[in-house]
Amino acid sequence: MKIGTIILAAGDSSRMGGEPKQLITYKGQSLIRRITESALSLQRGPVVVVLGANRERILPELAGLHITVVDNPNWPTGQASSLKTGLAALYITHKDIDSVLVLHTDQPLVSLGLLLHMLEVNQEEGKGIVACRYDTQISVPALFGRQYINELLQLEGDKGVKWVVVRHRNDCSEVPFEAGAIDLDSRRDVEMFAQVQLSV
Repeated sequence: MKIGTIILAAGDSSRMGGEPKQLITYKGQSLIRRITESALSLQRGPVVVVLGANRERILPELAGLHITVVDNPNWPTGQASSLKTGLAALYITHKDIDSVLVLHTDQPLVSLGLLLHMLEVNQEEGKGIVACRYDTQISVPALFGRQYINELLQLEGDKGVKWVVVRHRNDCSEVPFEAGAIDLDSRRDVEMFAQVQLSV
């Protein structure tokens, strides 16, 4: 199965006081480098990273990686525009992909093991979507069969992939991932996460 991966990293980290959360370090690596290397380690197909705000600061973190970097000038309109930018970049060059994997940069505990487990679940259960469950939501990381690409392209504004997941729960395999609730969106999130890591 050929999988195209889209990493959404275009936001301006407004709740971080302008400091790009993509550059937060965890275990000696920036979050953007960490998630991109995990995606590449799947070795299942092309990886596209969508940048927008803070592009010039983030880009050096991706040096030397075999990926496609695309810019989303419309990033202020919301996450949907970045998803569409990534899908367009994937589909123009790789029309033969079977599935699309969507990842965010602000979930530090996403691992290669989790992504491989998602692919196993996809193979075993054969549903069109595999998404992660944490807290009260089912969301990213999420894997979509190519039959959902058009629906993903129709998202607008701040609507993310979970809008498609919710509409098709009967065709969705859920993977428990409680650590997905750790989402480094603000300075407070980062401080709390650092404290937890120190206490482990």
